[in-house]
Amino acid sequence: METSESTNTTRARLLDAAERLLATVPYDDLSVRAVCAEAGANPAAVHYHFGSKESLVAALLQDRLEPEWSDQLDRLESGPRTISDIIDAILEPLIALQAAPHTAPTIRVLAQFVLAHPEAEWNSRWFQLDVWTDLLTSTVPGLDPDVARRRWRFAFVVLMTELAAPQEISPDNLSALSDFLIAGLAGLPKGIR
Repeated sequence: METSESTNTTRARLLDAAERLLATVPYDDLSVRAVCAEAGANPAAVHYHFGSKESLVAALLQDRLEPEWSDQLDRLESGPRTISDIIDAILEPLIALQAAPHTAPTIRVLAQFVLAHPEAEWNSRWFQLDVWTDLLTSTVPGLDPDVARRRWRFAFVVLMTELAAPQEISPDNLSALSDFLIAGLAGLPKGIR
């Protein structure tokens, strides 16, 4: 039976192994057996610690990316904000991570994974659609939570599609993307339709 310390060590080795392998192979080609072998772990270790390959990759992405985002989310939740503030809090760390050579592959994996697995289970607040829905409904008075949730789904699909591309987002495309996301989340002014 594994101790708490050895469980944490094995879990960390599996995450590191998955990260190394995902830098060289797409998610669909990632094998649980290869992750276990790379980590020097029992072939059943991924299933024991994570339950599935999908949960392993979700845990990896959360583990690597949440530290970059938790302060942004805390700031947004702590006071008044605009839709532009929300979009900036999302885009700034993503774009910074995409520009850094050591984290760019992780951002690309995140985007490709989210697009291919929209129903993946996330534990981190940053990855919870309800957190973003609550932020939007508290920013836009009278916005129905179901409408806010749909707007966020569309916004995240557009954002992840851009981040999944092999090249960085250009400054012009980033500006257009930001404007597009802000407009989409705000919705049409009354009387336009």
